[in-house]
Amino acid sequence: MLGDLTPSEFLREYWQKKPLLIRGAFPGFKGLLDREELIGLSCLDGAQSRIVTFEKGKWSLRDGPFRKKDFAKLPERWTLLVQGINHFLKDGGKLLSNFDFIPHARLDDLMVSYAPDGCGVGPHFDSYDVFLLQGLGSRRWQISSNCEMALVPDAPLRILKHFEPEAEWVLEPGDMLYLPPKYAHNGIAVGESMTYSIGFRAPSYQELATQFLIHLQDNLEIPGMYQDPDLEIQDHPAEIGKKMIGKVKKAIDAITWKEEDIEHFLGIYLSEPKPHLFFDPPRRPLSKKRFLEEVEKEGVRLDLRSQLLFAMDHLYVNGEMIPFSNLDRSLLKDLADRRFVESVETDEETSSLLYRWYSEGYVCIGGNHD
Repeated sequence: MLGDLTPSEFLREYWQKKPLLIRGAFPGFKGLLDREELIGLSCLDGAQSRIVTFEKGKWSLRDGPFRKKDFAKLPERWTLLVQGINHFLKDGGKLLSNFDFIPHARLDDLMVSYAPDGCGVGPHFDSYDVFLLQGLGSRRWQISSNCEMALVPDAPLRILKHFEPEAEWVLEPGDMLYLPPKYAHNGIAVGESMTYSIGFRAPSYQELATQFLIHLQDNLEIPGMYQDPDLEIQDHPAEIGKKMIGKVKKAIDAITWKEEDIEHFLGIYLSEPKPHLFFDPPRRPLSKKRFLEEVEKEGVRLDLRSQLLFAMDHLYVNGEMIPFSNLDRSLLKDLADRRFVESVETDEETSSLLYRWYSEGYVCIGGNHD
């Protein structure tokens, strides 16, 4: 899918450096769903969907979930965006598996956009890496590495006010365009068009630092309490004295963290499901004995919404940290990497963990995964 490049060559020469157009990256690819199926997904409570419209020189944005009748009264220029298709479609997960040469911890999701002829969401840039894979129809992509960052005022999206394309291509079904972060681009449908966007998250250091401090707040315990047996009368009772500042500084200076704390934070933070995602326990759960008999025959698969990562001596599943301890590391790492493991035979402790995940909706029996 990378043309004549190996994954290593792509990462070395293009990843986060410059765009790459790949003709016929997925030969015969027509998409994973049609217009009506995408509209159906946009009507579900668990999906993140948006409709972007352009009418009378003004951009507008509506958030889903929608009703099917909402699509009967749209202006001429509109685009439907549905995030997290991989959480609903098994084939979405299969498509993403082609990008396993990039760590799962960097993956955001698979988004699909539908636009009628001549429509798009305007010139913009993203703060993450993205592969734009063409499904139904064609789309003209214009790109630029040197745009003014001024935005259209009062627009609901970050649409660039001045955009001068440096290059452009029309992508046909199966063609793919890779863009690094901050590369301005503008996609315009040529006829009915559906584009599959494989996005890779790149949180800002500000976001990471903020979330790490929240993580510390939840996991930190500082003993003792403020004391001042040496208190003296101040000239100004409203003044925060230097002694008080010094005592509190000394206590806060005692806060430290190790690499292990960073690991735990990243594992929990990067595996945490998005707020709109919920897990459905099996409606008629099998007994543990029957579950283990089934996974021994058919294997076990992560639910489409589950994220399983690992680092050093811990697993991280959907925001939960679990020490490897006596667990079957090889099996669980394989499940994390491939999202499916065939014919599971393992120890009691690992079996109990898998059954708990099954009861919570995190995993399912391999052959029963829709």
